[in-house]
Amino acid sequence: MCSASAPTGRPVARARTRTSAPGSDAPRRRARGFTLVELIVVVALIAIAVGVASLALRDPVAGRLEREAMRLAALLESARTEARSAGLVVRWRPVPADDRGTPAGFRFEGLPPQLKLPQRWLASEVRAEVIGRPVLLLGPEAMIPAQRVLLRLGAEQLLLGTDGLAPFAVVPETAP
Repeated sequence: MCSASAPTGRPVARARTRTSAPGSDAPRRRARGFTLVELIVVVALIAIAVGVASLALRDPVAGRLEREAMRLAALLESARTEARSAGLVVRWRPVPADDRGTPAGFRFEGLPPQLKLPQRWLASEVRAEVIGRPVLLLGPEAMIPAQRVLLRLGAEQLLLGTDGLAPFAVVPETAP
């Protein structure tokens, strides 16, 4: 006779879930190697170190020339704005160093005397050359001719220019 409550002849196997809770008596095998998180952290640290090192190894001459170009672009735009707002004919002229020890610089011609813009380079070794004409014309018209200035510092050089409508900016080397 068979009943549902009668025990069967086979013992029931009990499943045990391994836990890592304190007091667990299941022996744990020590994992070998690194986890994915550990590897990602190490790769991220190496990437940060390489980035910092590449910034530290940047050419200081090129950085100085870029700062001069950005400063000159801001000064030219300031003078251009003043020329348009006051209706003045304003020119920018590079001034070479002379034999008396006066360092190279530049001059804004046509601005009112109370507007004192800088006339010297931050790095005294910077040289400038206006391409195709002796001076840059900055106003009074809103649309000026396309103009370019070549800045040199040692073996490095940068071209600063405008198409006549856009502000002065560094011109990429591939541009004509």
